[in-house]
Amino acid sequence: MLRTAIKKVIKAIEAGDLDGAKAAYAKAEPVLDRYAARGLIHRNKAARHKSRLMQRIHHAASAPQAAA
Repeated sequence: MLRTAIKKVIKAIEAGDLDGAKAAYAKAEPVLDRYAARGLIHRNKAARHKSRLMQRIHHAASAPQAAA
């Protein structure tokens, strides 16, 4: 479930669908938090995943503006 949620965000970013990526991130974030709260993954790992996914979304959002 966790890996699928992360993959959906990455797939949307690579497809250039920023709205889809943000929606997928909104679904992935609570999954990461839930897994961390239950001790399935370390809380720092959850924070790192969230940070890196948001970073990729922001870079994808700013890339078309830089090219234009």
